[in-house]
Amino acid sequence: MRHQSPSSWAVISICIATLVHFALGFSIEFSVDEAHYALYAKHLAWSYFDHPPLVGWIQWPLVSLTSSEGIIRLIPELLWVLSAFLVYRVTLEIHHLIQGRNAGYLTTALPSANLCGLMAVLAIIVAPLPHVLAIGLLPDTLLAPLSLGLMLMALRWSRKDHFTIEDWIITGLILGLAGLSKYTAAFTAFALLFVFLASPKKVWITKAGFWLAAAIALIVISPVLYWNWVNDWISFKYQIAHGSGGTWAWRRVGTFLGIQIICFGPLLLLGAYTFLKDCLHSQKLVLIALLSFFAIPFVIFAALSGGGGLPHWTTPAWFCLAPFAGIGLAKAWAIQHRVAIRILLLGQLLICLLGFGFVLAGGLTNSAVKSNPIADLYGWKLAGQKAAQLAQATNVNGIAVQNWTLGSRTAWYAQDLPVFVLDQRQDQFDLWFGQLPVGANVLLINWSGMAFSPPVGGNRAFEVCEPLDQLEIIRFGQVLSKFDYSLCRNWRDAGAVR
Repeated sequence: MRHQSPSSWAVISICIATLVHFALGFSIEFSVDEAHYALYAKHLAWSYFDHPPLVGWIQWPLVSLTSSEGIIRLIPELLWVLSAFLVYRVTLEIHHLIQGRNAGYLTTALPSANLCGLMAVLAIIVAPLPHVLAIGLLPDTLLAPLSLGLMLMALRWSRKDHFTIEDWIITGLILGLAGLSKYTAAFTAFALLFVFLASPKKVWITKAGFWLAAAIALIVISPVLYWNWVNDWISFKYQIAHGSGGTWAWRRVGTFLGIQIICFGPLLLLGAYTFLKDCLHSQKLVLIALLSFFAIPFVIFAALSGGGGLPHWTTPAWFCLAPFAGIGLAKAWAIQHRVAIRILLLGQLLICLLGFGFVLAGGLTNSAVKSNPIADLYGWKLAGQKAAQLAQATNVNGIAVQNWTLGSRTAWYAQDLPVFVLDQRQDQFDLWFGQLPVGANVLLINWSGMAFSPPVGGNRAFEVCEPLDQLEIIRFGQVLSKFDYSLCRNWRDAGAVR
């Protein structure tokens, strides 16, 4: 590291990670969420059942030109690179803020700003879960750089005497785009408000620029509000029910916290602890307000995890913690706590590399196909193409599956055929394809990783389902999964209210 500057090493590290992402992105098929959001781009709308529209809008140009997963994945990769750059930039700004205001209170001088930025970037690069969002576009992939952008504007507010009109306009645009990315952007907006409140000597609520920023943000998110208004606010109702989960239990909170440490790594926690211990002195309120970009969403998600939750929801929050962790790690490095940092850095990097290899190998087991989670990333393209051929040969009304997670890949890879999800749950497929008509004949797809009995007999079922064909997905000599195709005739009671 002595032969290159810290900023050069940050660039080199980001480039190496990007090459690895490209290799994976061109090697595996779409995951369930990627296919779902790619379908957003094929069915452009003002908003969608389960998320705001930006995750679909941003893919539309590439999706309209190609179906190549690797090309479409250039979008999340660029967003990840932008997030890493903003982590570096925000770290430098926080360093300047501390050096300018807290220099007399630090137990030892801070290391160089560029070293702090490098440590922050490395902490993100060796965090396992963010690589998933770098390869596959999720709303959180969008929200991460937008949250960091708002954090950068908050830092500018803290360091400057006032905001110019241009600053307010930029803030309003970023806020609006965050709202178009994911509904949980509201947590980031609260953090920004906390920074404003932490600077009581600066008048902001009476400024025309503040209200201009609020108006711009409202205009940007107006498509979401309009779409929900004409659709009985179904997206908001779904998100409230989805976020609350099931019966609340403390054990789920403990599991959530443990999974968070595994997914994002203890290196970020070590850096954050060192920062809080050694760098949080004078101007505590401003720094705590900036830390709320991590704390507010993380605490809310941790509380909601008692009813259920997904680990990637906190990704934007961890990106916002990385600049503080980078400063803490650089300080620990400077005072000779280097062994622990090296061990954690190399250990997390090894976990990431093992994960990459595990995905490329298609899993490591030859046992029951349900025990291999990587099987979900292979075979759907062949299965979709075969389904399209069988559907055309049998002249059916469309393709049917029994869970929405099976429908996303089916609808993407079977190209232009209607896909019906045979359950009682309302979802985006009902808006795209409607409900299956009474008396319809369909091609039913059953996947071994999520197998169901054919829906025959009863009120919401077919009169008969006849096996047609089977497809085995084999990689490196092992059977990853199986697809079963059946011809199902005469759907009954399709008009049931959901």
